[in-house]
Amino acid sequence: MNISSIEHEALHLPVAQRARLAHKLLLSLESMSESEIEEAWFDEAERRADEIDQGLVQLIPAEEVSRKARELLR
Repeated sequence: MNISSIEHEALHLPVAQRARLAHKLLLSLESMSESEIEEAWFDEAERRADEIDQGLVQLIPAEEVSRKARELLR
């Protein structure tokens, strides 16, 4: 099973099960070494760059994100 299929399955779990899984995954990060954390961030950045290159995600300009964030904080 690859990360995409795991992600797909996890996202289709009921909310309570997704929350429990997310909590366990976050706790597992606390025991990672600095180099493991760095590698995980690099992998995530590479995955996101691939999604952008493949046109799988819609990019949002920083100005729009900032505007929406300010609106939410009001």
